Amino acid sequence: MAQFSGAVKLADLNDFIAPSQACVVNINGRKEGAIQLDSNEFINYPEVGAVQPQPRASPGFQQTAPSGPNGAIKVTLQDCLACSGCVTSAETVLLEHQSAAEFLSKLADPETAVVVSISPQSRAALAAFYGLSPAEALQKLTGFFKGLGVKAVLDTSTGRDFALLEAAAEFVQRYRTRHPELSEASRDDPMDVDDRINQSGEASSSGREALHSNGSHSHAINGHTSLAHGVRGAQRSQPADATALPMLASACPGWVCYAEKTHGDYVLPHISSTKSPQAVMGTLVKRHLAAQWGLRPEQIYHCAIMPCYDKKLEASREDFNVPGSTVAEVDSVLTSGEVQQLLEAHGRALSELPSAQLDSLVGGIEEDGQLYGLPGGSGGYLNYIFRTAAAQLFGQDLGPGPLPMRVLRNADFQEVSLEVAGRPALRFALAYGFRNIQTLVRKIKRRACEYDYVEIMACPSGCLNGGGQIQPQPGQSTQQLLDQLDTIYHDPQVVPRLPQDNPAVAALYKQWVGAPVGTDKAQQLLHTQYHKRDKSIAATVGDW
Repeated sequence: MAQFSGAVKLADLNDFIAPSQACVVNINGRKEGAIQLDSNEFINYPEVGAVQPQPRASPGFQQTAPSGPNGAIKVTLQDCLACSGCVTSAETVLLEHQSAAEFLSKLADPETAVVVSISPQSRAALAAFYGLSPAEALQKLTGFFKGLGVKAVLDTSTGRDFALLEAAAEFVQRYRTRHPELSEASRDDPMDVDDRINQSGEASSSGREALHSNGSHSHAINGHTSLAHGVRGAQRSQPADATALPMLASACPGWVCYAEKTHGDYVLPHISSTKSPQAVMGTLVKRHLAAQWGLRPEQIYHCAIMPCYDKKLEASREDFNVPGSTVAEVDSVLTSGEVQQLLEAHGRALSELPSAQLDSLVGGIEEDGQLYGLPGGSGGYLNYIFRTAAAQLFGQDLGPGPLPMRVLRNADFQEVSLEVAGRPALRFALAYGFRNIQTLVRKIKRRACEYDYVEIMACPSGCLNGGGQIQPQPGQSTQQLLDQLDTIYHDPQVVPRLPQDNPAVAALYKQWVGAPVGTDKAQQLLHTQYHKRDKSIAATVGDW
């Protein structure tokens, strides 16, 4: 079975729907009970009871009743994922619908333009497997895909930079809302996009000068003392319920799926509304790039290369369709392991392939071949948002060094704090793996969570250890592989760069979004929503 995250698989105990078990979704409301599948008939007719992927339609269950006793029950993939009856059936559909075979079939269609987005975690996995540097791996992957007929190959780092900017702005706004004494003192007129992006990760020098003239506050991060000042910043729009703290990271679909199915009322208001880097790339490809090419969104097939199978779940969400349509912004996801198998099927090692340059999302800004990144194998959310909040809320420039993280119960649960005038001002944590997620959720339910922000990932050790990554080679332990991936991910070739210093992102905020970070226009393009998934009574009764 595909290595979906533990958070997805443990969200419901009835993980497998056997032929004699029941699909709990009603057929067009005509029957209140479940539809039973006979195991003997299933043996003679391999497709009896198979869940068939259907084109996405309007919200709500869209089913087709079986044509006869041996007919297939058809539901949409979205229905299957929203249902609490099983997870494995949805996995099967995802693996068939979002597969290398489908990807190759789209390449053979002359009327379809295929775009591939490659994540840094997958780049690191393939570099490790083939003994390449991260830059070589990305260039050779680009050459491989273009040799297959892909029209454009993109780096999801652009989507990550958008996501980090929006998530940081969202957190700062939530914090200000909860602390009106900061909010009222720091609000100015909205700035234009260049000023906003330049200020995203650091306090302006004029702000520091104003502080020194108006008085200063001693402030420390684990013992390092500096000065804090009043905060400047553009007022940002926010959803009506976007005030809950701690704010929880939203980039991991395994975590989001678990939260929606199991802890909706308590947890969903806390989850950041910012789209994941994959979802941001989907929006860029289907709405910006399609317009640049003079194509309709449905004429582009967008495939993302990701480190985990849960990203297939994310791509299937109706929230990530082109608005007002059934066109997915990310049509399919291939994992690192599936790309390695695709290379094997073509009889080629990545190291033997010619190199090619990445494509750019912005005309006039060409990719220079240099790789850029931030600390943190899961996207750097805690690192960037903590630094941005310290600068914008308390005037602290934390500098380029690593944050002084403190390990708690295990390496997958760490925290960092910021003190102002001897009192805690910010407290952030990272929680990786299902066990630590459960601990955190229990604290939130008891209103006993002491954190302002938590970077949550379903996989232990985070995204570099995603279930879709290439497995350890013979004689190599999982930990040895993870250490190797971390070294490659943070290779000296990968130059640190703040999201606001990405020229493509700055240009796209101007040309495409047309408004500063965190404003209404940015909300419409770069944010999403979540849905409580009620557990069916029929499923519960059937299990017992």
